Amino acid sequence: MTTAATALIAEDEPLLAQALRSELARAWPELSIAATVGDGASAVTQALALTPDVLFFDIRMPGQSGLEAAVELAEEWPHDRPFPALVFVTAYDQYAVQAFETQAVDYVLKPVQAARLQKTVAKVQDLLARRGQGAGDFEATLGQLRNLLGSVQAPAPAQGPIKLIQVSVGTSIRMVPVEEVLYFEAADKYVRVLTEGHEYLIRTPLKELLPQLDAQRFWQVHRGTVVRADAIESVTRDEAGKLHLSLRGRNEKLPVSRLYAHLFRAM
Repeated sequence: MTTAATALIAEDEPLLAQALRSELARAWPELSIAATVGDGASAVTQALALTPDVLFFDIRMPGQSGLEAAVELAEEWPHDRPFPALVFVTAYDQYAVQAFETQAVDYVLKPVQAARLQKTVAKVQDLLARRGQGAGDFEATLGQLRNLLGSVQAPAPAQGPIKLIQVSVGTSIRMVPVEEVLYFEAADKYVRVLTEGHEYLIRTPLKELLPQLDAQRFWQVHRGTVVRADAIESVTRDEAGKLHLSLRGRNEKLPVSRLYAHLFRAM
């Protein structure tokens, strides 16, 4: 195991961040903490700038959660760098912990316990050692993140998938049939609803809207984009290897993130 491993800590509570640093100093003296940040957006920015070997992400942070930050990193991570070992720091209840265990994403419960952290350190050290021998598997990490997102997603409504979207048009409300929607796209505090000839804005966050849609018909292809599968006309790969969708009735091309590229594995 190399002594040059570096880590990034993302924790919005300074005392807990310091406690984690102190416990890590005892459990893994050779580990260098490259930076400590307090929110998800900063975690993404610093991780891309520093490319550390290990990420310790608090799940609940202001704005972007630790899980959302990890998903964004998976989409933006350089192709020529192995993805960091990912450890979530969580105060979730036992049900959520079981979800982490099922998806083989390591976690540390708050408050940090020395014995549990030592097990995590041993696991991460083993992963980094095997990665140095070419055993790293970025696809496995993507699969874990996809499944973890599904396990913490809000349940679908009992009455089944929604059939209409209520949108504001001036001073009136219009009912747009879901079957007319080609794709949904997150945009600041709104979600854009795109049909063949119109664009509407709704305030429902994409992560709340997604469980209400028919998963067989609407596919998430990016953290901010959900498309109607039967509207996909073609999928193309650019020179950098990134996938883009063309939809019937729309001229724009929609990027597909690496997290969801498995949907088009035949490409």
